[in-house]
Amino acid sequence: MSTLTALRETVAGLHRELTRYNLVSWTAGNISARVPGEDLMVIKPSGVSYDDLSADTMVVTDLHGNLVEGDLSPSSDTDAHAYVYRHMPEVGGVAHTHSSYATAWAARGEPIPCVLTMIADEFGGAIPVGPFALIGDDSIGRGIVETLRESRSPAVLMRQHGPFTVGKDARAAVKAAVLLEEVARTVHFAHQLGTPDAIGQDDVDRLYARYQNVYGQ
Repeated sequence: MSTLTALRETVAGLHRELTRYNLVSWTAGNISARVPGEDLMVIKPSGVSYDDLSADTMVVTDLHGNLVEGDLSPSSDTDAHAYVYRHMPEVGGVAHTHSSYATAWAARGEPIPCVLTMIADEFGGAIPVGPFALIGDDSIGRGIVETLRESRSPAVLMRQHGPFTVGKDARAAVKAAVLLEEVARTVHFAHQLGTPDAIGQDDVDRLYARYQNVYGQ
């Protein structure tokens, strides 16, 4: 199986995780993966039902959003994904959802504070807010890159739009999207009871280092 064929299958399969965890509605949201060693990416087609997604419906574009392979138009967020790949070479996957709680924080333009060990583990501190940007060109991508360059977080809450997450591959980006919604919901509930205390920076650093370098197999 070629790398491109395998990536098509992986990206198609990961879209089912977005519906499994209730992170998207209708046809909103998208996942992409960088093609290793090539200036290409695999991304979801625009406006196609999640039930109809398959390896064959995934499209391939270059890192300027130009269609290279596929019969369908690429996602409306393609330019944003492409900008991230061009300017963050360490990123191998990007995910975008409109998950309810994370998007509510984005609507408020408020970072999610680091008040849970899970936030310290996965995001390395508060989850930042990016600028408002219109869909249709690389403005969203510029906002993502500018924000994440100043943060350890793999997630950014694009103001009045929704969350984008990045990772070393597409699976890591989707994992970050799932955990982002979990902590966004929990911190929202915590705020209904009062103002939760932020974890101290030294403890955040220790938690982040342990999770990123020791946790797991």
